[in-house]
Amino acid sequence: MTTADRVPAGLDVTKPNIARVYDAFLGGKDNFAVDRQVVEFAVQVTPDAPAGARANRAFLRRVVRYLTAEAGLRQFIDIGSGLPTQGNVHEVAQEIAPDTRVVYVDNDPLVRAHAQALLATGPGTVFVTADLREPETILASPAVREAIDLGQPAGLLLFAILHHINDDEDPAKIVARLRDALAPGSYLAISSFRMPGPEHPEDAAKTAAMEKLFNEKLGTGRWRSTDEIQAWFGDWELLQPGLVPMPEWRPDEATVGAVRRDATYYGFVGGVARKP
Repeated sequence: MTTADRVPAGLDVTKPNIARVYDAFLGGKDNFAVDRQVVEFAVQVTPDAPAGARANRAFLRRVVRYLTAEAGLRQFIDIGSGLPTQGNVHEVAQEIAPDTRVVYVDNDPLVRAHAQALLATGPGTVFVTADLREPETILASPAVREAIDLGQPAGLLLFAILHHINDDEDPAKIVARLRDALAPGSYLAISSFRMPGPEHPEDAAKTAAMEKLFNEKLGTGRWRSTDEIQAWFGDWELLQPGLVPMPEWRPDEATVGAVRRDATYYGFVGGVARKP
């Protein structure tokens, strides 16, 4: 099959795409040469960059398992869900609690095409085409309202998406609006690029080069300070161990001993908070 044969109508494969680049970092097949080129450049700057993508997926799985099995959540909103891959939110959650409902939200047409095919046979799963920059549209969506009871605790998942929201688009205001819509007992999980501090000067230099690369090739990608990211949780109770490099968040046996502490390790963090 040629590239032309598998390009959905309306997609521009002459420019890299965030979801496809992330898929390429994970070693997936739903990407094109222009996307893989970004990965190749990234690896030249930070050889462990693909490990960051894998760590993010592993973090997602651990978070969803915790929120389903221990926190007892039965409904999730995954915004900026990206291309379906192994260990999606509904797969992890419904293995524990089959009645769990999951709404995936993304604005990418390729993600929509793949997600609709994947979710067509999955009960309790819905895909909504919307943009994180328009939280009111997401919250008012009939599909979201039908699947998610906002009067009951829910899990809001913002994995690897807020670093693609520019400063002038006010990510703090966007997250605050979504937090405000959720019931007490809800949880917010975030993973985001972080600029390493002065205690890791070499990693900070590599990360700054990576930020420059992302903005040149993708037109997006913002590595923020720990304080900026932590502020997105508002006054919610940040669970232990706090906002940390993702492999440090309640690691399982597969995580322990399999992690290298290099630029991507310190430059990609995650945390989970509970609404009191």
